[in-house]
Amino acid sequence: MTNAFFVTGTDTEVGKTVASRAILHAAASANIKMAGYKPVASGSAPTANGMRNSDALYIQDASVVELEYDEVNPYAFEAAISPHLAAEQEDRVIEFDVLSKGLEHLKQKSDVVLVEGAGGWRVPVSWNDYLSSWVKQEKLPVILVVGVKLGCLSHAILTAEAIQHDGLEVVGWVANRINPGTENYADIIRMLEENLPGQKLGEIPYMPGIKKRNLADYIDLSPLGL
Repeated sequence: MTNAFFVTGTDTEVGKTVASRAILHAAASANIKMAGYKPVASGSAPTANGMRNSDALYIQDASVVELEYDEVNPYAFEAAISPHLAAEQEDRVIEFDVLSKGLEHLKQKSDVVLVEGAGGWRVPVSWNDYLSSWVKQEKLPVILVVGVKLGCLSHAILTAEAIQHDGLEVVGWVANRINPGTENYADIIRMLEENLPGQKLGEIPYMPGIKKRNLADYIDLSPLGL
């Protein structure tokens, strides 16, 4: 069994957190001890307990393994901008060693770690490096979340090509219907099925309050060997 997967998206705001929660919910239903990890998050809010990011809180809540917030999200930045700019504003540096130590810690507490990225595949963490460089360093298999909307086919295929060019495997993908008015939905799914590497893990329909729902029934973990 692979003990960690990395979730990336075709862009920002395509439903990485929704898909990650769905995978965590499916793991819970299958009695798999899966821990969620959101190592870098922008757009956080100050609280009495420190900076908190809403997506990371959703991941913490869905994790099958009970985790403290800081275990889920070591880097929480206030500004809702690219992580490299948010870190610069706070005079902080995103260190890969910190991300790796957090990942290793969660591996010791779980059977599988699901790592949710930030933004798209080439999201910068500094002026000259990307979060994808850390994923390469850790040799993590990748799950691609496709936000189904106009233009998603090009974004999905280009992202998959970039992941493979980096020497990593796209082991599966999730279609997330972020725009209920998108035309030719079935044709889009067919195109993705025929052209993306990895198997489809599921299709998540558009629905109000989706981040508060149990989404286990929309995900098939078997292509991941789980």
